[in-house]
Amino acid sequence: MQNTEQQTYWTQRYQEEKTGWDIGYPSIPLQTYIDQLEGKNCAILIPGAGNAYEAEYLWNKGFENVTVLDISKIPLQAFRDRNPGFPEKQLIEGDFFKHQGTYDLILEQTFFCSFIPTSENRSRYAKQMHALLKPKGKLVGLWFDIPLKGDMEKRPFGGDRTLYLSYLSPHFEVHRFEKCYNSITPRTNQELFGIFIKSE
Repeated sequence: MQNTEQQTYWTQRYQEEKTGWDIGYPSIPLQTYIDQLEGKNCAILIPGAGNAYEAEYLWNKGFENVTVLDISKIPLQAFRDRNPGFPEKQLIEGDFFKHQGTYDLILEQTFFCSFIPTSENRSRYAKQMHALLKPKGKLVGLWFDIPLKGDMEKRPFGGDRTLYLSYLSPHFEVHRFEKCYNSITPRTNQELFGIFIKSE
């Protein structure tokens, strides 16, 4: 999909309330990780953030340098409505692959699994994540540990640890990548939690 097609697709999903991925609160694994963060000055990006409950959680904990990126304006407006004090310049409607910036930490909430799973798309994702991180920056989050099927329409698009590492390992040191122990109940045994450190 091109940028305009993706924007139309995701906006329509929100308009029709076909948002099965939206659990309505911060993902427990990411909230647990956030609770362990010490420095509140780090620059954090949440791409494909949707309603961005993790960003809201970070903001309420005193993390002020959080950037929320989504291709649809609908979830961004919902975030504004819930968090009127959040800086407007840190709410960005745009294409992840065209985004520019440098961050200490990027939080991944099964964003990878939303792209049509061509080798080109997945390679571009890994390269862009690497480009957006500062030296020794971290990519942390969740990837669906479910079979990758031939259906190019039905999201989320899955994979397994080996497949994901084939794209991520050339760009990152693998600090941790394993079955998630604290997934929400509907996703038990269906998520991998990963911490990747940008390679030089």
